[in-house]
Amino acid sequence: MKLIWSPETATKAYIETVKTCEKFKESGVAELLAAMAGGWEAKLIVEAWSYGGPIGTSIGLAVAARHTCGRHVCIVPDERTRQEYIKAIKDVAAPPPPIPEVVVGDAAAAMAALGGGVDFLVVDYNRRDFGRVLRSASAKVSSRGAVFACKNAWQRNVSGFRWQWALERGTRVVRSVFLPVGKGLNIAHIGSPGGSGGVEGSRKGPSRWIKHVDQRSGEEHVFRE
Repeated sequence: MKLIWSPETATKAYIETVKTCEKFKESGVAELLAAMAGGWEAKLIVEAWSYGGPIGTSIGLAVAARHTCGRHVCIVPDERTRQEYIKAIKDVAAPPPPIPEVVVGDAAAAMAALGGGVDFLVVDYNRRDFGRVLRSASAKVSSRGAVFACKNAWQRNVSGFRWQWALERGTRVVRSVFLPVGKGLNIAHIGSPGGSGGVEGSRKGPSRWIKHVDQRSGEEHVFRE
């Protein structure tokens, strides 16, 4: 399946998230992920939320799901976290976004219960089971591939993190990048099962090269969008 990138949907999701999340201070994380999920035209957006964590990203993903006519599912470990998550969503200034589907339980069981293939995943490094979430999600990637994003990357040893170590064996990482947004974002484009999953062969327009400088190490990274 060819990759479709929708600048219009990305822009709409970004602008609405900016307006909705004005009172949250997540350093642009919510807006960036909303735009990415919208532009990717994600039909199944999954997030793994931690108790007491910021809710801005969840709002952005809910906005993106509305613009893509997709599903937004949140995986939480227990009933206490589920109640806190729903309360946080409802406390957003009116009008609140639609309440996402909430699945309670172990990461592997929750992923198995989703039904469809994952297009877009956001997981918090602060979750104790973040590794299990990544492995379980990599076994449920949609037929066109997926985007995986890990928040709060500064909480871990960024230089020591390797996507291939965290994902199901045989999962192909088409490309990855670390962004110093918020408390750090690790983002990877996961190839489709048994296919190329890449964008170069399906793009009609020219590729765009982006330069990113790690603000801590000063290391420069160049990747193609």
